[in-house]
Amino acid sequence: MSDRNTPQARHAAVAFYPNRRHEAQHERVSLGELARRIAGLHGLPYYGEYQPGRQPREALYLVPSGTLIGVDDARALGIGDEADLFGGVVPLPFVATKAISHGLIGPYAKAPPGWCAACAEQVGDAVLDGFTAFSLADARVAGLRLLEGGRLRVKPVRATAGRGQLLVDDEATLMRALGAQDAEEVVTFGLVLEQHLEEVLTYSVGQVRIGGLLASYHGSQRLTKDNAGETVYGGSDLLVVRGDFDALLQLDLPDALRLAVSQSQRYDAVAMACFPGLFASRRNYDIAQGLDAQGRRRSGVLEQSWRIGGASSAEIAALESFHADPTLRRVRASSLEFFGEERQPPANASVLFRGVDPEVGFMTKCVMVEAYEGT
Repeated sequence: MSDRNTPQARHAAVAFYPNRRHEAQHERVSLGELARRIAGLHGLPYYGEYQPGRQPREALYLVPSGTLIGVDDARALGIGDEADLFGGVVPLPFVATKAISHGLIGPYAKAPPGWCAACAEQVGDAVLDGFTAFSLADARVAGLRLLEGGRLRVKPVRATAGRGQLLVDDEATLMRALGAQDAEEVVTFGLVLEQHLEEVLTYSVGQVRIGGLLASYHGSQRLTKDNAGETVYGGSDLLVVRGDFDALLQLDLPDALRLAVSQSQRYDAVAMACFPGLFASRRNYDIAQGLDAQGRRRSGVLEQSWRIGGASSAEIAALESFHADPTLRRVRASSLEFFGEERQPPANASVLFRGVDPEVGFMTKCVMVEAYEGT
């Protein structure tokens, strides 16, 4: 007899829930395919796309394309904890963004309801030097203070992959950068001002849970040229281990990578403790390491993602391998994205999308996994 907490008892099917403001065709197709593969891991049928207002009577395990905002709204979808979705739920809009990575400029700075001052204090040096501001006036004060130590970056908190960031090296540039911001966006979601590093290397560290399968990983991102010749995300290469972050730390890691994993682990624990109602079955952290203006080596978590993302095809492929072989402890998994019809997927890759997207032209998204024999 199935326990009532098993996926088969809690859910009738798995559904893809496209809940972002805009879903490109290639994203919609590839994420739907990943939701279908998650259904296979659960041993459940795939329902297809979930449409609000047309909810079936049976409970669904959801795969939202974006982080779900609002605990009550999540409950209305049948989501009570991380066992009900692949992704995450946050209690307030700013919690889903990089705004929580830094503290405010001072005790009298503007902050939204639910802001947790203890978060930045507890995360400590697991992040770079920086501030979060919820008004342009506070952002100016924060920027001037950071400029005393060197160049900084102005970072809109809802932008991804470095888009929208502005490099600032003096007060005039700071004022132009702040003048380019949407004041209402800053009030609602915040604005990050953070020290700039040179010679940067960026790591990805994450953890995923689907049913009884738990895996953690470290990895890096690749860049590629799109059909317009712009440099864009080209995929992720992951080393995935069965178990939690501690299982990852048991590997023979270089010191810099071990630090990145430890900083991610601390950031994860602090965020979960500081914001009641926050839970996630998919957790991903980007960590930057480089040199500050004084030539000192620095390392810190830049941002978090609690939604299905670019590396998730590799994450899910790794879980499929662990599911198929209970003795398997670690694998290498790679997600690949590239453009143009002339380039073919690797022979051992599983294709998620290949064709013409109306917005970006011909592109391919695929994933591959292989055993890892290292220590």
